[in-house]
Amino acid sequence: MLIRSWDRGSEAEWREWLAAGRDFGLLAANGPAGSGPVLVPTHFVLDAELGEILLHLATPNPLWAAVRADPHVTLSVTDDYAFAPGHWRGEPGTPTSYYASVQFSCSAEIVEDAAGKAEILNRQLAHFQPETPDTRVTPGEEPFGRLLSGIRGLLLTVRRVDAKFKYDDKKPAEQQAALADRLAERGQGLDAGARAQLLRRNALRS
Repeated sequence: MLIRSWDRGSEAEWREWLAAGRDFGLLAANGPAGSGPVLVPTHFVLDAELGEILLHLATPNPLWAAVRADPHVTLSVTDDYAFAPGHWRGEPGTPTSYYASVQFSCSAEIVEDAAGKAEILNRQLAHFQPETPDTRVTPGEEPFGRLLSGIRGLLLTVRRVDAKFKYDDKKPAEQQAALADRLAERGQGLDAGARAQLLRRNALRS
C-alpha cells in the first residue's frame, strides 16, 4: 500500500479508528505456486498491547494449507471510503478515492489443540458478545466443546502496521473543508464516514 507523507496515520490514530468497532477485515495468505493469494473475510480480535490478533476459521478453509506453506500473512481493514469526482477538487480536475485502511503484516501460528482453540473462542466471545458472560467454551463440555474439532484457531503476531487515511490532506484546509461539504450534500453510501474522517484530519492541521 502506497502511503504518502500527508496520508500516514499515527499509531494513536489507527488504534482509535479500529477501536470504534472495526473488527472485520480481509486476511490474505500466499497461495500455492501458480495461483493467486488466498483471501478470507473474517472477524478478529486485536490485542494491540500484546501485538496479537486472534481469530478462528472452519477446518476445510483453504487458508490453512497456505499458512502451512508460508506463515507470512496480511490482515487488511478498510472503511470510510468514498469517490471524490474531479470537478469537486479544482484544477486539474482529477478524481480520487477517499478511504482509511490499516494493514497488519503478521506471522501466523495455527492453533489445533482443544484448549488453545477454546481460549481463542472465549476471547472472541468476550469481545463480540459481552452481554452473555456465561456463554463460554470448555473442551469436552456441552454445548460447544464437541464442536471444537470443526475449527482451527489462528494466532497472528503483528510485525508491522501500515495505516493510511487518504482524505486530500495535501489540499489547503479551506478546500478540504469545502470537500467535506460536498460529501454532506451528496450523502450516499459511506459519504458520512468519509466526511467525518476528512473533517477530523482537517482539524489536526489547526
